[in-house]
Amino acid sequence: MNFFRILKTSLLAALFAITVSCKGDRELPVAKYYEYDQDLPLHDSLRLLRDTTDHQLFYLSYRSVHDQKVTALLTLPRKVEQPVPTIILMHGLGDRKTVDYIEAGNQYLLDAGYAVLRLDISNHGDRFKYDYDFDLTEGYRYWTRELITQTVFDLRRAVDFIQSREELDHRRIGYYGISLGGIIGTIFCSVEERVEVPVIVLAGGNLNLMFGKKALSGDTKDYLSIIDPINYVAGIAPRPLLMINAENDDIIPPITSKLLFKAAKKPKEIIWHPCKHHTLPVEKAYPEGIEWYNRYL
Repeated sequence: MNFFRILKTSLLAALFAITVSCKGDRELPVAKYYEYDQDLPLHDSLRLLRDTTDHQLFYLSYRSVHDQKVTALLTLPRKVEQPVPTIILMHGLGDRKTVDYIEAGNQYLLDAGYAVLRLDISNHGDRFKYDYDFDLTEGYRYWTRELITQTVFDLRRAVDFIQSREELDHRRIGYYGISLGGIIGTIFCSVEERVEVPVIVLAGGNLNLMFGKKALSGDTKDYLSIIDPINYVAGIAPRPLLMINAENDDIIPPITSKLLFKAAKKPKEIIWHPCKHHTLPVEKAYPEGIEWYNRYL
């Protein structure tokens, strides 16, 4: 959790030291970094884990760019006409696709009639290999950046998988990402136009704020260019964006969420809950996302 601690503790000093309104350098073709060959074989494997009267649960693996193996779970509702609209559901830093708040979201979305595809972020869950600190300012900072970018590619390949399945409606794809899943998801939903309706939860932008007095240096902006959501969020429009945030967030400073929302274009909406990062009420946040999907997807 070093990344989020550094972001929080550096924010006040950075705001006093500089005036930042970084909306992204639109001359930098940062989105082109995430282009890839969609014809690459997926080599996907789908294995049935559970079959009930209400749903089927499958274990999925497939190949992403850089020859990475992605692990995921696909939940398919039984009592819904196919092809089924699909929500990609993503967890936060240090967690996995089966963490409690993701399991809860899976059930909420399933009950609402959506198929749910939940992935492990790179080096998380079944993909865990290296016990390196997640830190953008020092240590394994380039490895950390690669973890984020790899997961964006993995999510794009997840859309390729959805397109390959007759039971899934590739014209109706939504995204629900929490914390790090929201940060990564903002980039992903910007560069991946096949995602129709994104919901970004407990996320922020202007990652350069964690660098204090170096926040506006060319080196900092270049280093962060391909992973700062502030450089991408405007690209989600004209698709409708919903953000859900915590007023007293002790992990993602609320000012970074406000800056991200300000940089987004309409249509957009933001919901604030009077809570901290880890006390966001899932019984409210998931239905809010579902209402957004019911309206726009």
